Amino acid sequence: MPQIWTEKSSITETTEVERNGAFRDVSVTSVGRDLGAKNVTTALLLAAGEGARLANGLPKCLTEVSGEPILGRLVACLVEEGFEQLVVVVGYRGEEIREYLDMHAVGLEIRYIECRQYATTNNIYSLWLASEHLQVPFVLIESDLVFDSHLLGQMRVSNRIAVARLHEGMPGTTVSIDDSGMVKSFRVGDGPRLSHKTVNICSLSLPIWHEVIRRLDRRITAGRVHDYYEVVFAEMAAEELLPLQAVSFDDGRWSEIDTPSDLFTARYLFSEPLWTKGA
Repeated sequence: MPQIWTEKSSITETTEVERNGAFRDVSVTSVGRDLGAKNVTTALLLAAGEGARLANGLPKCLTEVSGEPILGRLVACLVEEGFEQLVVVVGYRGEEIREYLDMHAVGLEIRYIECRQYATTNNIYSLWLASEHLQVPFVLIESDLVFDSHLLGQMRVSNRIAVARLHEGMPGTTVSIDDSGMVKSFRVGDGPRLSHKTVNICSLSLPIWHEVIRRLDRRITAGRVHDYYEVVFAEMAAEELLPLQAVSFDDGRWSEIDTPSDLFTARYLFSEPLWTKGA
């Protein structure tokens, strides 16, 4: 049976000295680019939100793209690329997500985290809920993405972030990248755009994750439950504490689905096998 975790019972002050101690002696170099074997086998999916802009009444990840739910495509990609465990933060109509995974996620160990405050919080809160349950390197994925399997396979090395070259009309967080392919800065919200759009997939090593947790705790304790988790990433990048290697998703198909227009685009993009596109 899948394991179900419940929401944290209260928001209390973090033992920052203990967590800082685990991070303090680790240099940025030692937790930076990992060019070794693909050793990340756990994925964390944030799937608690209502997806109100799609206005179809479904959990966003159960929206169909060319005949298959977003979640079904994700499961197929995870299995094909060698993942073994999927941790899912559920909220809005979470029982439907659990039922779908119970039937279709053959080959994956599934664990759930309940987010009861999904209607009044943002993704920073969902990520914070996962903080006490993940003690292995993992790939963080948002539930409104569809992509080609091989793109996800590139993320199975710790401390990578998926990006695409920015085009007009692309909303969301942007990043700048240095000559070695490392992310230099994040831009969250309004203001001048940086050179690349984040694809909302990243892989984190344990030392980096522990520092993210420390900062999540601080923000949630201060009541900052409406933030995007990317504000933590931006803060760490500004302090040179987030050594993420950029991985381009420009050599494959991917789509982020927030609106009916996005859904129309994704259904066209994934309407045919990859090898027939543009023929």
